[in-house]
Amino acid sequence: MTSRHSSASAPAFAPASVPAPSRRTVVKAAAATAVAAPVLAPATSAAADAAFPVFHHGVASGDPLPDGVLLWTRVTPSPDALPGSGKGPDTEVRWEVAEDRAFAGVVARGTVTATAATDHTVKVDVRGLRQATAYYFRFTTGAAVSPVGRTRTAPAADAAAPGIRFGVVSCANWESGHFAAYRHLADRADLDAVLHLGDYIYEYASGGYPALEDVVRPHEPRHEIVTLADYRLRHATYKTDAHLQALHAAHPLIAIWDDHEFANDTWSGGAQNHTPETEGAWAARVAAAKQAYFEWMPVRASTEGTVYRRLRFGKLADLHLLDLRSFRSQQASHGSGQVDDPDRTIAGRAQLDWLKSGLAASDTAWRLVGTSVMVSPVAFGSLPAHLLEPIAELLGLPKGGLAINVDQWDGYTDDRKELLAHLTDRSIRNTVFLTGDIHMAWANDVPVTAATYPLSRSAATEFVVTSVTSDNLDDILRVAPGTVSVVAAGAIRAANRHVKWVDMDHHGFGVLDVTAERAQMDYYVLSDRTKPDASAAWTRSYLTRSGTQKVERVYTPVR
Repeated sequence: MTSRHSSASAPAFAPASVPAPSRRTVVKAAAATAVAAPVLAPATSAAADAAFPVFHHGVASGDPLPDGVLLWTRVTPSPDALPGSGKGPDTEVRWEVAEDRAFAGVVARGTVTATAATDHTVKVDVRGLRQATAYYFRFTTGAAVSPVGRTRTAPAADAAAPGIRFGVVSCANWESGHFAAYRHLADRADLDAVLHLGDYIYEYASGGYPALEDVVRPHEPRHEIVTLADYRLRHATYKTDAHLQALHAAHPLIAIWDDHEFANDTWSGGAQNHTPETEGAWAARVAAAKQAYFEWMPVRASTEGTVYRRLRFGKLADLHLLDLRSFRSQQASHGSGQVDDPDRTIAGRAQLDWLKSGLAASDTAWRLVGTSVMVSPVAFGSLPAHLLEPIAELLGLPKGGLAINVDQWDGYTDDRKELLAHLTDRSIRNTVFLTGDIHMAWANDVPVTAATYPLSRSAATEFVVTSVTSDNLDDILRVAPGTVSVVAAGAIRAANRHVKWVDMDHHGFGVLDVTAERAQMDYYVLSDRTKPDASAAWTRSYLTRSGTQKVERVYTPVR
């Protein structure tokens, strides 16, 4: 039996400059049902007081390595120690890792202190574990015992792993529905990890998105989150969801952030819905959001306080995870021509160089890139007028005519051109972009020159997953799925021949299965995002075969 003692605390963050933010239409949502709010209020009776400390927010693991994994929990030591309150005593928390759920074979244990300085969250970076192995973990303090979590380490760097399988999710808005998608992934026993591509939380005031009459369940706090206490409480609210707790207890999470972990359409110096005159300096808001994120998420932070990092899964695949909010230039104005400006960036020079060097140096069969926004170019102008307006509302496009989505890589074409040229010039094959953000599911080739595709070459492929709950086309139009989207999807594919499939209507998740021969994404959809017991059904599968840089449809899921 080995004893290991390790903990992680929130990093410090450097301030940024604060230019004036841009503006973008805020979308509204779909019909809702009953409201369910989390239990975050303090207990008042003597009997309830005696029940503390407690583990209200579940357990989690993340960022698996061949010899270790990051463990997380939050302890509520006293009735007044609510998330974001800054109250509550220092509390010693014990942790254990075992090879069995009964903890008969404990392989690692230690202690860590939960304090108000980290909102009574704790993170333990456990090392010395066996590669490609399932483990169970739990926390205790006093008489309180946390739920038991299950996690899994990665294959050794030089291992010939036969396959890896990830759940893939993005865009889970608490007020728009229930997180049944997470439950369906939690129920699977075949996943190595779950990849979350951003918008794990949303920052809006209650009724800001979706509209108040469409709110399924109100989040806390009710106002738009701006301060450290606000972001902490919002994260805590999400982690009271039973489906989310089940997901974290079942699989390690690999997460990156997108804009709503901060504010809508975040860029390095501001955001669409940040107003310095009333909400304070942008640098202070970013620092608060990042601190709360690293406290509440099972994610390793870099020394720069960012989430871009790289994980390896044997000789089969490496996973390059991007931060496309911390370093980007402000979004271009529509029709301004700024999208092609070589001085503008979505990734930042240091991160783009890091990505390029990592892709070139990779000796794995596959190079997976987690990107929060879509890299494939997409033109929307051929859409009929009655469909252009709601899609424009969804994506933040001008409603009177064609524009690209300037919040995606389409708004930063020089970075994309450089990256795709790097892939083709170095003959780097089997690069697959994994993407969220736009509340639709896509399967794309990534062309070097979209206008001449398929006569010109494809540099990579891209699988985009839809939202867990956040609005898509049928929600905005308040129509049944498929009522109008067939026409819209057909028009998009006609104008963008590298787009092989797009689903604008459904909510759900993806399951990515990777072998030496192919990478396949299975797409699953929910029956009703407003129902906590919603069913899930497989809808489509696409794969890319080794060496082809193209996607093709297949007619059976991997499971």
